[in-house]
Amino acid sequence: MTATMRAVVIEQPGGPEVLQVNDVPIPVPAPGWVLIRVEAFGLNRSELHFRSGVASTGSFPRIPGIEAVGTVGEAPGGEFPVGTKVAAMMGGMGREFDGGYAEYVSVPAGIVLPFTSSLDWDVLGGVPEMLQTAAGSLRVGLEAVDGQSLLIRGGTSSIGLALATLGSMRGMTVISTTRNPASAGLLESAGATHVVIDSGEVAARVRELVPGGVDGAVELVGVNVMRDTLRAVRTGGTVCFTGMLSDQWTISEFYPMDWLPNGVRLTAYSGEASDLTQAELQGFVDAVAAGHARVPIGRTFTLDEIVQAHALMESGTAGGKIVVLAR
Repeated sequence: MTATMRAVVIEQPGGPEVLQVNDVPIPVPAPGWVLIRVEAFGLNRSELHFRSGVASTGSFPRIPGIEAVGTVGEAPGGEFPVGTKVAAMMGGMGREFDGGYAEYVSVPAGIVLPFTSSLDWDVLGGVPEMLQTAAGSLRVGLEAVDGQSLLIRGGTSSIGLALATLGSMRGMTVISTTRNPASAGLLESAGATHVVIDSGEVAARVRELVPGGVDGAVELVGVNVMRDTLRAVRTGGTVCFTGMLSDQWTISEFYPMDWLPNGVRLTAYSGEASDLTQAELQGFVDAVAAGHARVPIGRTFTLDEIVQAHALMESGTAGGKIVVLAR
């Protein structure tokens, strides 16, 4: 008899209701792949795009999910001992092959990072993709230097909160934006030095706080506000386009001379699993355990509550990372 597991399956794109929890066979890992006994996984807006049918890659039916944490159940190639705590992310998860919305997932060994930690799984479940995206935006997108000034446009998102924490750990002056004044305390607790209420334009206020403009900015809202974000950055500084909470991805009739202030650089970061090192992951979870960093968890759900979890993600009101416990 084939062993089965519970998993979220999408047969065809649509609203949150297309996420169905079914019994499916436990995957059998090939050599070079690792079977992970999933304990938790975080939700990501790219999974919302995939579920909705607007993503540029992926096929149906599919078990979605671009990240997961758990323990090694089997590694035919001997890459990891059984029982090792691991995180897996990206590399085709949930698009090219079945992803982490399940009790087990089989993934290439190259996208698996081992770690040790006594943190609860609901905390660890919020780390991998959030940390990879935030750390990559700083290191690859901005080439940030410790002590610089940083604008986070879209600060209450899970990545925005992680950026504030990482920036604070690196001694940066962190300016985080929010449309909701009630979120100021949340942003400050994550590491923001200043909170700016976003009315659609923040550049003037940012330049009051940092005369001449900030060294770098991470755009998490979308192209509808990015022109203003560019104007908050100093000559020689950089804006990294990382997210699109507004779901506005493209610029019509883009005229670079009009959009880009003199000497301000525009980059993008979408990330790969290889952009996050085992040392960075271990260092971050150790910092959380020591109380020097925090994982901004908005809500935790069970696998059976996946429809509600996606509806909350779509509403944009979670106030942090949404994590689902697989067991």
